Amino acid sequence: MRNRLVLIAALALGACGSGPPKLSVEKGYIRLGAAPRLPAVAYFTIHGGTADTALIAVSSEVSIKNELHQSMQSGGMASMKPLGDVPIPAGATVAFAPGGKHLMLFDMNPGIKPGRVVTLTFTFANNQRILFDAPTIAAGAPAPAF
Repeated sequence: MRNRLVLIAALALGACGSGPPKLSVEKGYIRLGAAPRLPAVAYFTIHGGTADTALIAVSSEVSIKNELHQSMQSGGMASMKPLGDVPIPAGATVAFAPGGKHLMLFDMNPGIKPGRVVTLTFTFANNQRILFDAPTIAAGAPAPAF
């Protein structure tokens, strides 16, 4: 009888950790521009939920304009282009990382200094919004360890 109770408890606890995937944002940070007039850049990871959706915008109250971009290499030259909506497949992980997808934040408030937390609002095609508090780091600082 005791072994049966232990088994039931173990199964119940195991079920608590697994569930349907949830649309979420993690491991985000903002690298400030090297000079006050230069744009900042944000990196983060998005986990898809139970259904396909798309990231359609990311906004912040401390920047005038924000754009999703993709970095590319072509013929030994680095370039980047603006992205439209970014598909977020159900259950998938989409990384916005140096050398790839990223968020450009233009005309940042000059009072934002390294160490400050900035709230980013992620808007998805399924009408869901996620608020994420991103720490800021200096232009040449190493990325945070998550």
